Amino acid sequence: MKAFMKTVVLLVVFACTWGSVAQTHPDHNYWQLSPRVGYDFPTYDNDTPFIDYQGGIELGLSVDYYWRWFGIGLDLDYIKNSPESTFPIDNLIDISGTTLTDFSLREEGITRFFYGIGPNFQYVSPSNKFKAELNLRGGLASIKGGLTELRENTVINDRLNFHAGYDEGSVLTGKAQLRFTYFFNQTFGIHAGAYYMRHFGVQESLDGGMAARYYDATISEQGSSLTGDIYTRAEACEHDISSVGVFAGLTIKLKSKHDNKCCTTCEKYSLAVTARDKFTRQVLPDTDVALRDSAGNIVQTGTTNTFGIVVFNDIAKDDYVIDGQLYEVGLTSNNAGASEFKEGQTLQKEILYEDENFILQGKAVICNTATGLPGVDVIIKNLTAAEQKSTITDGNGTYILHIGQRGSYELRGKKDKYFSQTVKINPAEYDRSTTLFVKLEICLEEAECGKAITLNNILYDLDKYDIRPDARPELNRLAQFMKDNPGIRVEVSSHTDSRASDSYNQTLSQNRANAAVDYVVSQGVSRSKITGKGYGESRLLNECADGVSCSETKHQINRRTEMKVICN
Repeated sequence: MKAFMKTVVLLVVFACTWGSVAQTHPDHNYWQLSPRVGYDFPTYDNDTPFIDYQGGIELGLSVDYYWRWFGIGLDLDYIKNSPESTFPIDNLIDISGTTLTDFSLREEGITRFFYGIGPNFQYVSPSNKFKAELNLRGGLASIKGGLTELRENTVINDRLNFHAGYDEGSVLTGKAQLRFTYFFNQTFGIHAGAYYMRHFGVQESLDGGMAARYYDATISEQGSSLTGDIYTRAEACEHDISSVGVFAGLTIKLKSKHDNKCCTTCEKYSLAVTARDKFTRQVLPDTDVALRDSAGNIVQTGTTNTFGIVVFNDIAKDDYVIDGQLYEVGLTSNNAGASEFKEGQTLQKEILYEDENFILQGKAVICNTATGLPGVDVIIKNLTAAEQKSTITDGNGTYILHIGQRGSYELRGKKDKYFSQTVKINPAEYDRSTTLFVKLEICLEEAECGKAITLNNILYDLDKYDIRPDARPELNRLAQFMKDNPGIRVEVSSHTDSRASDSYNQTLSQNRANAAVDYVVSQGVSRSKITGKGYGESRLLNECADGVSCSETKHQINRRTEMKVICN
């Protein structure tokens, strides 16, 4: 009892300290209902050997009322446990050496019903989505059942193991509980937690003048045997019962009719907030907006619609601070004074996005389609400052990044076994006074085994195989792909048109393929991972074979460099 009270005092001191710093709450003066289901692990200190007590279901309901960080609550708990006889009956012999085989076992479940009241302490996160609670309860419990009887029916014809159980109706009980809740909105949430419960001075029942009785037994590798000693407790003892449990359930929050922010006698007002870019005056959808009262508490939150507006209804006349955030960048706050609210009118306020950077609002797609590609690591590199940052595309393939007004940037995607386009971005081409959002799409092509992917702009001078400067960006893209996928092997192939002899074209294409491989290796790729192959004019893509008159445009289609992943 003293240990439990000491624990309660420490918890109360901790909760008061915790609550004193937890000043950000979405509501105060509200009711909360929390039904739950859980599992209970009991400990019965009745000093009766050969009996274990198994865990069981816990059903409960908490009804709480909160004033900011402090509240009071009522708990109701129904708990079902069961006893289990562990008396060693396998190969059991009595003192005369007779093997005992005819047993009967009776085990009654134990039900506990607790009802208690006590203080609550809570911490609510600034986002209003998460809160943690400490609940302390004191009350009464009823404890019924638990009779356990193992009999031998033939030789001894007696109880080998017996406990009469319990039949108590008003047992002093204490409970300490931690509960963690996530709210989907201002009314509904889910919670999970754990508790410790202790019943003090529980009196055992008597059955036939006995509370407990058991034979002593010794256990060996061959089996067990009775010693002939019988222990009987004829008086019902008082002892403590304790248990710990875990649970999960629903949380329903109901505002009090007497809430001083929403009372029926108070006038209710509306506030419309528009989010704009300071430089372009463009309205900003999807901006997160929070409304804080004069005490610093978040009263309501919302997100601006397609017109950049969010409306807060049913608020009291008070001094408010309006905060906003767009894609992790804060907007300049604004104030709404109590004197500005007029009955029957919606107060209009504006918050401004003053960041001078551009917002890169893009999408990663599968090449030659409009299909968005989720899970792409989009990497942007500032070529001027040698800095880079990244983000991951969402389920629709969209991404958001911020870029400055100066410098030169390179954007690419990274996803296993996908060959990404690389895009250069020059912010000097945009004017921040007229543009906030820069729209940019990058495409990625799946590099399937044996699938040829054309490398664009790999051009050579006539009869030459030196790598020209304008071919380097595409070969750099190939080198980056191989670095991002170190487990793959790649073939680079070079192709010519049909003009000139077959042997000349074969030699020229092999030299060009070798030159491409040498360049990629010079960028840090292992030579064992890449090979070059010249195909000359053996794999034309159109009808322009020897003796066929074709335009220069058609011949150009056949003069190409390709890559493919080798999977065997």
